[in-house]
Amino acid sequence: MRPPACLVPAQRGPAGERHLARRDTHGLPEPTALALQRQAQRGDEVDDVRELLLAHAAPGPDAARTEAVAEVIALACLGDNHLWQDLQLGSRAELTALIERHFPRLAARNQPPMKWKKFFYRLLCEREAILICKSPSCAVCTDHAQCFSPELS
Repeated sequence: MRPPACLVPAQRGPAGERHLARRDTHGLPEPTALALQRQAQRGDEVDDVRELLLAHAAPGPDAARTEAVAEVIALACLGDNHLWQDLQLGSRAELTALIERHFPRLAARNQPPMKWKKFFYRLLCEREAILICKSPSCAVCTDHAQCFSPELS
């Protein structure tokens, strides 16, 4: 079975372990050819997600780093896999930690915890007054598991 096509290549340290911190600096990985192709097709979407993230950015001296993280996350949202997988992170928990660090107000709004990509797009649709949900409440929605279930490899 082929591994899923990812939009951001993996980075590993000398011992082979994943380095979230390396991805969390100006040395972010370069987008893959697939990412660049999708960005050309869906650039407005990338801009919308980036703007959503930056509207909730943590204040402080790491603004340039946070902007770079927002760019990579927005681009990875175009992927076909779970967002943490398209970012080549080890788990959803690593993605949550990254979002909590750089976009704490956005992280605080994701209660109960919805899958990140679904959460971002839900907020974007609400902003544009686009109804995307089948039910008036997540608790009674037939698609609840698709939005809130654990993300396994």
